[in-house]
This record gives sequence, C-alpha cells and structure tokens, in this order.
Amino acid sequence: MIDVNSDVGEMTQLLEDGTYYKLMDYITSINIACGGHAGDHKFMKTMVRMGIEKNVNVGAHPSYPDKENFGRKIIPMKPPDITETVMKQIEELLEIAMIEKTILKHVKPHGALYNQAAKSSTIAHAIGLAVKKIDPQLTIVGLSDSIMIDTWRDMGLIVAGEAFADRTYETDGSLRDRKFSNALITNPVQAAKQTMMIIKKGGVISADGNTISINAQTICIHSDTPNALAIAKAVKNVKD
Repeated sequence: MIDVNSDVGEMTQLLEDGTYYKLMDYITSINIACGGHAGDHKFMKTMVRMGIEKNVNVGAHPSYPDKENFGRKIIPMKPPDITETVMKQIEELLEIAMIEKTILKHVKPHGALYNQAAKSSTIAHAIGLAVKKIDPQLTIVGLSDSIMIDTWRDMGLIVAGEAFADRTYETDGSLRDRKFSNALITNPVQAAKQTMMIIKKGGVISADGNTISINAQTICIHSDTPNALAIAKAVKNVKD
C-alpha cells in the first residue's frame, strides 16, 4: 500500500487549531521541520510525540537555513555547506527521537532545496551525503523520476519517489511554480482524482494537459494547503 506523507512542525497555528493532530489520522508518515525553514527544539519534540501517539512514521524535513523565506528561496551554498546544514538539522531531530524512544525512518528535503536537488545532481549528492553520514539505512524521499532519485540511488541510498496530491505538474515532471494560481490543488475531489491516477495508472495530467508518468512510493499532502484535512480524508478513501 502506498505511503502518504505530510510536512509538519512548520506553523504554530496548525498545531493550535488541531490540524496536525487530526491530519495524522489519515496519513502514514510525517516530515518534521527541523530548524532550517521552520521549527525549534520544543516544536520538534511535540511533533515526535504526536507522531508516536498516532503511530505514523517519523522523518526529518531539512531545508536551506532560511526561516525568513520559509525555505522557499534559493540560497547560494557550496555543497559541503549544504551537507553540513542538512546534517545539523537531521541530527537535532534524531537526538529528540532517541530520547523519545522512537526511530527516525526517513529524510525529505524542503522547498527550494528539494526543487534544486530535483534538477541538480551536485545539490542532490550534497543532501545524500548528509544522510549517508548519519545513517545509510534512512529512506530519502524525493521527486519521482528526477535527478535526485537517480543520484541517491547511485550513492547506494534507499530512495522513495514522491508524488503530490495537492500540487500540479509541468510536462517535464517538475512541480508547477507556486507563483502560478493553479500550482496548488485545493479541491479534495480533484486531489483524490489525481491520487487515484498516480496509484492506478502511474501518471498525472500536467497543467498543460499532457499525461506524464510518475513512479511513486509515497504521496504528499501539504499540511498548510487550504482544505488539507478534507484532502487527506479524500486521499485516504481512494488509497484504501
């Protein structure tokens, strides 16, 4: 059965209004922001404990060190510096997970770092090196059928190709830039339909109307997407 993941620990509002807690009833994995674009030690601990309670896989969600822009702006960094910041972020979450007596299962880059790695083997390798140094048994999650997946696989890492229930695609398989009004899918029916196509047919319809193939082992629903809870319920219904 395909995994469904969500990025959490990014916004206190989503903690306070119960979105994170409710969302975990419909997903199987969480990616916890670990201080790069969002989150701090206390928030990470809260999310780890919630993940344990809800019996979901706990993973790290490292990014460029840029809280000001929520990790969605490209930060010029040399590969060794990328490796260092990704390691630092994962290690802080790993320490919390160990104290809470749970296992860190995966790592998924965030935002601009993720999108850059999907197109650059150099950046992908820098991220992969961080994971390999910490624990080569960690699954590393990236955009299905992209350079990052090929790079990590060549490094001998365990990879999971990711598709999105709540994002639209370009014909080349990349995610449509958030500057476009149709970059996000906020209609639960549409999100469920896209998920069903990913699972049953291994593809999606791009924003330009073309069918593109996607080999995904996990599907993401962003916790800050409008109607995220309704989308998660709809996706779970078609997945099950």
